[in-house]
Amino acid sequence: MSITEEISEKLQKGRAKEVAALVEQAMQEGTAASVILNEGLIAGMNAVGEKFKKNEVFVPEVLVAARAMNAGLKILKPAMQNEGIKPLGKAVICTVKGDMHDIGKNLVKMMIEGQGIECVDLGVDVDPQRIVEAVKESGAKVVCLSALLTTTMMEQKNVIEALKAAGIRDQVKVMVGGAPVTQQFADEIGADCYTLDAASAAEAAKAYFTE
Repeated sequence: MSITEEISEKLQKGRAKEVAALVEQAMQEGTAASVILNEGLIAGMNAVGEKFKKNEVFVPEVLVAARAMNAGLKILKPAMQNEGIKPLGKAVICTVKGDMHDIGKNLVKMMIEGQGIECVDLGVDVDPQRIVEAVKESGAKVVCLSALLTTTMMEQKNVIEALKAAGIRDQVKVMVGGAPVTQQFADEIGADCYTLDAASAAEAAKAYFTE
């Protein structure tokens, strides 16, 4: 087993300290940061995403895997900067105004970061105007909106309207999700994408940056 395969395997098991140590070892052995990132950390997170989609692992396993990935990234960051490795791009993510739920949002954020995308996390209960400002400031190409209540679903539409009013709707892809949200609703409000789970959301987000 190669060291990057080992990194991927330990990451999937959530062994943060071992992932960090293996990343350190790979760097000392002269493995390129891009190889460690893609074949080790991102490959591991992708595998977790696939298992999550198939209900082979659940939220706690995803959380510990993401923690292991972050431990590896922390060690790898300086080498990534030296090699000039930049994130694929930026995504603004939040739970919409009036909604305090964050587990779904956090899961999607971890999965998206696992694809090499930088997330600007605005938290929960976020006003549409703040989202518009964040897009302008960050130059994000994707906006991910979570709503867990039927009463806050329409806030996703309000965000899309706010982006239109600011003249930047065509600069971003709007992704929506959350328990009450459906494909039909996403179509009605003019969202670009709806996915059923966090792993699919991460794949869809990555596709927007690589198209």
